[in-house]
Amino acid sequence: MLRTARLLGAISRRSGRGGGTALPGLLVERVAPGLVSDLSASLPHGNILVTGTNGKTTTARLIAALLQHAGLRVVHNRAGSNLLRGIAAALVQGTAAGNDRGIGLFEVDEATLPAAVGLVRPRLMVLLNLFRDQLDRYGEVDTVAQHWRSALTALPAGSGVVLNADDPFVASLGRGFPGPVTYFGLDDPGAALREREAAADFVECPACRLPYDYTLTFYGHLGHYRCQNCGSGRPEPQVRATSAHNNGPAGTAITVQTPGNTVTVNLPLPGLYNAYNLLAALATGAALQLPEAGAAAAIESVRSAFGRGERFQFEGRPVVMLLIKNPVGANQVLRTIRDEPGDKNVMIALNDLTADGEDISWIWDVDFEQLAGTTGAVVTSGRRAADMALRLKYAGWFETHRRDDAGVTRPTVLPDLEQALRTALYQLPSGATLYLLPTYTAMLALRRILSRLGMVRPFWETEG
Repeated sequence: MLRTARLLGAISRRSGRGGGTALPGLLVERVAPGLVSDLSASLPHGNILVTGTNGKTTTARLIAALLQHAGLRVVHNRAGSNLLRGIAAALVQGTAAGNDRGIGLFEVDEATLPAAVGLVRPRLMVLLNLFRDQLDRYGEVDTVAQHWRSALTALPAGSGVVLNADDPFVASLGRGFPGPVTYFGLDDPGAALREREAAADFVECPACRLPYDYTLTFYGHLGHYRCQNCGSGRPEPQVRATSAHNNGPAGTAITVQTPGNTVTVNLPLPGLYNAYNLLAALATGAALQLPEAGAAAAIESVRSAFGRGERFQFEGRPVVMLLIKNPVGANQVLRTIRDEPGDKNVMIALNDLTADGEDISWIWDVDFEQLAGTTGAVVTSGRRAADMALRLKYAGWFETHRRDDAGVTRPTVLPDLEQALRTALYQLPSGATLYLLPTYTAMLALRRILSRLGMVRPFWETEG
């Protein structure tokens, strides 16, 4: 069975039809489901699971860099296939080269976490954040929260957790947890918002049902919070960022205090959300007692995961692809674009397939207004291109744009992704940057088109 699954993965890659990131796992799931437990148990340094609404793929890549720096051989679903089939495929391919220094590192879909814990039995679980996402698939955040609580109770004795101190729900999971707990958080008042965003979920004390008092808010419901009634609030993080400075296209300079060190990391990834991803990775290193010497250089060598801040060129002009999939994440992408210098054209590709979430009402909770009047040409595309254009109209994006002969402001609405991409590329003037903002399936489709155009490599060939 193991040989057959590996052969399927090799055929998939050689045929150019995929990276072998799911097909071998599907075979294992149907024919030999117990193989996942056997293979994961064969890794002498155990397994790590990473989950959260936003940041799983990037955080796992940062953790992988730290593990490799420590001399470990990482078995990792690095292409982001985060259902059980993706974990199975990674184990099938990754355990073939010997296990003397092997460690498993798997990003996991939020709803899949309890099943993954039962199969993989991790030594460490990393929980990043919990926001509303794909309500038609996951339900409300309370449903996912219950999944996570169940997963914690199923962890093997002695397993540890790494938790985001700034997320009230995630942090609450550490109270009473019997194993080691490592918290991470942001302590830079200069990175805080003046007021909390509308897209915020866990803003009340679960015991008192009273609103938290926030002294700092970074985004969504992440920040420094405390219940004035019972006194519960943000725990003290062992790994903290004392400053996070946006350097535009160069990324983010982040000064981090760990239990034994203070280090400044020039993370080549933009946005405050990537500062949290970095903190989660360094907290994982602290929990595993990985060597800190050289860790910053290892982190700085990591490039963006496909579709998540990827930068490439079209005839010498910069193009950036940033995945959007829920209100909080989209708000941070828009905030990042707003803070980057230069002229900006934008293409937004909105799909409503299962992997995107069939309910697109979330776009009305995104603060598109923050970019109104700041962009050049705008193209909307995907299955719901017209819905996206309507949302941008109400956000005021087209009031300062070129008007047609009738005096009506119009975006370019092209549901066909390739036609839309070619239009957006050829509309891009010298000196401007094109920002591609796709949902998940649109992102995969756009990358296939870009690969055919020779602008990017297939996602399974990209470097970490």
